[in-house]
Amino acid sequence: MSKKFSSILAILVVFAMLLSACKTAATPEAAEPAAEEETALAVGIVLPTKDEPRWIQDETRFTDALTAAGYNVEILFSQGDSAKEKANVESLISKGVKVLIICPQDGTAAAAAAEEAHAAGVKVISYDRLIRDTDAVDYYVTFDSIAVGAQQAQYLVDHATGTGNPLYLYAGAASDNNAFLFFEGAWNVLQPKIADGTFVIKNSSEAVALQDKATLTREEMSKIIGQVTTNWDFAVAKNLAEANLTAATTADKGNVFILAPNDGTARSIADVFAVDPDVTSYYVTGQDAEQASVQYIIDGKQSMTVWKDVRTLVSDAIAAAVALLKGEEPASRGSYNNGVIDVPAIQSNVTTVDKANVKETLIDSGYYDASLFTGL
Repeated sequence: MSKKFSSILAILVVFAMLLSACKTAATPEAAEPAAEEETALAVGIVLPTKDEPRWIQDETRFTDALTAAGYNVEILFSQGDSAKEKANVESLISKGVKVLIICPQDGTAAAAAAEEAHAAGVKVISYDRLIRDTDAVDYYVTFDSIAVGAQQAQYLVDHATGTGNPLYLYAGAASDNNAFLFFEGAWNVLQPKIADGTFVIKNSSEAVALQDKATLTREEMSKIIGQVTTNWDFAVAKNLAEANLTAATTADKGNVFILAPNDGTARSIADVFAVDPDVTSYYVTGQDAEQASVQYIIDGKQSMTVWKDVRTLVSDAIAAAVALLKGEEPASRGSYNNGVIDVPAIQSNVTTVDKANVKETLIDSGYYDASLFTGL
């Protein structure tokens, strides 16, 4: 072998050794993206609409909490359309989510989307509203909805004196299982006070016909809700309140008590009652502690809201999703029957807020910044 060939061979051997060393050194760095991918939270979230402040709150809380925890998430909105909701779920399934968190627009219609997700091996968490009539729901993360209605009603009871107080009932959407739970909780508290004459129902013949029944069936509640539903829509609530007051006599007004299902509808209903010359004063309930309603409470335009700390609900939903991703069972407390199965529930507590404790509860806790409001 010539010296020249030997030299070339030696150079090739050294080059091969250097190339091998470079590949070995690069291996740990190449593995890092895979490690990051494994820590990403494979969760998709579907919320009902961007048109209600409550769900924008939830979107913000989910994004903030998941970002802080180092997870990725995609949040889609159904905009009040069950077909779009199903398409959103299918989109998330195609992107490989392992856990679906869904707040259904229509609890029964959402069953098809839940079943499609389950068939793809996705765990389904029903969020805030219960998906009905299917076994394709693993967990239900919710506030204690019956307690919400009970607190609303108790506030009215606590501020009523004497007998014959005009009572106006309003409810959420008949397509939302929570509307029934809120109404059930309220009826449990109000019915004894209706029976003893403290309150007189002024805007629902179905409720009047059932006022002696302490416990209502779902069908009976459906009859009442059919007459007093706001459909969670501000305009519907306004129009219904106007129609109710137009049909009411002067004697049906005066100092009135109003069971409004949530903050958005409470503001719409309150605005209508406030301008009726025959309404001398009113108490009106709400829930969700929306920023606009907090200002209404400070200004004396809305009496109370039931604060459901979305931070807690979001935290509970994320904890449940992480547990499911790890193959663990989330800690549940109680269950809700959805018409087919008893769905294990993870329930968060709720708090009554009015002008007396609004600063302490919502501002001092860091939920809202004081600069957002006037008159505190």
